[in-house]
Amino acid sequence: MIRIFIAEDQRLLRGALGSLLELEDDIEVVGQAENGKEALANILTLQPDVCLMDIEMPFMSGLEVAEELNRHHSPCKIIILTTFARPGYFEQALKTNVHGYLLKDGSSDDLAEAIRNVMKGKREFAHELIFGSMKGENPLTKREQEVLKLAATGKTSKEISTELFLSAGTVRNYMSEIINKLEVKNRIEAISVAEKKGWI
Repeated sequence: MIRIFIAEDQRLLRGALGSLLELEDDIEVVGQAENGKEALANILTLQPDVCLMDIEMPFMSGLEVAEELNRHHSPCKIIILTTFARPGYFEQALKTNVHGYLLKDGSSDDLAEAIRNVMKGKREFAHELIFGSMKGENPLTKREQEVLKLAATGKTSKEISTELFLSAGTVRNYMSEIINKLEVKNRIEAISVAEKKGWI
């Protein structure tokens, strides 16, 4: 029996997923969570075989939960379910070493088959996501992402320079490089583009 945990903040979808998977002879849903924090605690306690995880959840994203599980050396295999074919998310998922990354609009039969394949040691990725990631690689360096992330929280160049131990001039240089790379007019547009593509 494959023991499944479902982490999804939309109650209706969470319930539907649980009910459909319970119809499979070899799958048992052992728990559910509506946010990342709750999911992490439950997965560590219940030790399910596979966790189906939404990316965008309150408190912690699915990718943050996956990272934490890696730190704890959890044997639980992670399948990310998303409505977003954002290239940046897919890149992050690969770095986090998830076992599957699928779109939510697939059929329950396909999902059950993907779960079985993951249990056999395979990796399951939606073709649309792979193709999307090839078209939109993140052009920002790790440092540029850090600068833009802090700018997205409303910090000024001076505050960013203090936090990252850089000079204000260096932060300004990073910001103009980011604006050039993303082909936008200002930092507000840069933040908007990078967030939309899942690059920060």
